[in-house]
Amino acid sequence: MGKALADQFAVCRDVFREADEALGAPLTTLIFDGPADALTLTENTQPAIVTMSTAVLRLLESRGLHPAMVAGHSLGEYSAHVAAGTLTFADAVRLVRNRGRYMQEAVPVGAGAMAAILGLDAAGVEKACAEAAEGDVISAANLNAPGQIAIAGSSEAVKRAIDRAKALGARRAIPLQVSAPFHCALMKPAEERLAPELRAVDAHAPRVPVVANVDAEPKTDAPSAIDALIRQIASPVRWEDVVRRMVADGVTAFVEVGPGSVLSGLGRKIARDVTFVNIDAPEHLPDVEALFAAQAQTA
Repeated sequence: MGKALADQFAVCRDVFREADEALGAPLTTLIFDGPADALTLTENTQPAIVTMSTAVLRLLESRGLHPAMVAGHSLGEYSAHVAAGTLTFADAVRLVRNRGRYMQEAVPVGAGAMAAILGLDAAGVEKACAEAAEGDVISAANLNAPGQIAIAGSSEAVKRAIDRAKALGARRAIPLQVSAPFHCALMKPAEERLAPELRAVDAHAPRVPVVANVDAEPKTDAPSAIDALIRQIASPVRWEDVVRRMVADGVTAFVEVGPGSVLSGLGRKIARDVTFVNIDAPEHLPDVEALFAAQAQTA
């Protein structure tokens, strides 16, 4: 992940080196060489993805390409705040390493679960969760796109909610292979552990608005930004609302910065008349540069 970028661009190599220095550990070796079972531990995955995303961001900045507004899905909100200058990169990787550790430790392995509910609207998913709860925690965790919502909670409640969602008309309901039930009330212990660290960090007013997961509202001052990151841990990611808010505020093109193209795919389901491109390898750079050039001509 990101090795081709680091091999080709010094500005990307420098980001991976900064991550190693900030964490006091060879994260770069883990990202490039594995082993996979260590990289997929949440406390390693989270700083690895923020590092990869920041490497791409710095590459674009070195080409004079800067965002007018930013957002990130769950963990990606930290990368968004690095892009906006709210958080330094070093602080962000340290915070998300602990975030991953606290999330993993919040719920015993096997006690929580998540599932993707496809083809059922938010009201239907909410009804399925309410009918399946039986005193357990179960709720929508990621409202990703129309008809694509993830739920999280106790393992037994998630099983019951899968059955209820199917009965209510869901096209599919698929258990997810995740290490913890993210973005639900079971993450409250993680929120309580990370909150003091987030409040202690030297945060700055974002240079550009950061649209938060928790309420799909732009954050333009440091206290609001930090509060949104704290609340995000145990609250649903309202990604569909985030994208719609950004489009309503005038965004006409999105660049997905970091590994993969999942968010571009979700975005096309949310806003069909908007352009989405992703960059996670050197060969994608010309597409992004062409997009910025086209935007400049129409501005």
